Amino acid sequence: MSTESSPLPYRDTKPVGAADFYFAVNATFRFLWQRFGAEGLRRYWTDLGTQYYAPVAESWKQGGLPAIAAYWRAFFAAEPGAEVQVHESGEAVVVEVAVCPAIKHLRAHQREIVPCFCQHCYFLNEAIAAPAGFTARVTGGNGSCRQTFRARDGEVPPQDLNDIRAAT
Repeated sequence: MSTESSPLPYRDTKPVGAADFYFAVNATFRFLWQRFGAEGLRRYWTDLGTQYYAPVAESWKQGGLPAIAAYWRAFFAAEPGAEVQVHESGEAVVVEVAVCPAIKHLRAHQREIVPCFCQHCYFLNEAIAAPAGFTARVTGGNGSCRQTFRARDGEVPPQDLNDIRAAT
């Protein structure tokens, strides 16, 4: 998959990723959480969103909601075991995650999941969306969630982290 023909910023050529990567993600989150606390982990997620995902933010800025929807469709198509629907309207893109591939894989292999694991979807997505003029909100978690992307304006209340369930 080349970056020219895909909304994803990766240079990976395989159509679907390796699920064992979720072990590394969970371990990284755990290390940062234990070493730097919740605020340090949130800074990591935000920095990852603003720096590594800068090309995605630029794509969203240029392409608007259709680019956001295209990104999530391509992203989850490459995630092993994902069960996701992406809905696009003139006002928002809603990503309905029925089965989170990361949580599913970690549970299947009896890994202890970092309780705040699902918060990364908010912090990372908000960091990508903000420079593009959008905002992200997440509800649910612990294996299934709803992620909503809409134009950044004063009508969208701040994310309530209590709306994101702890992973178990």
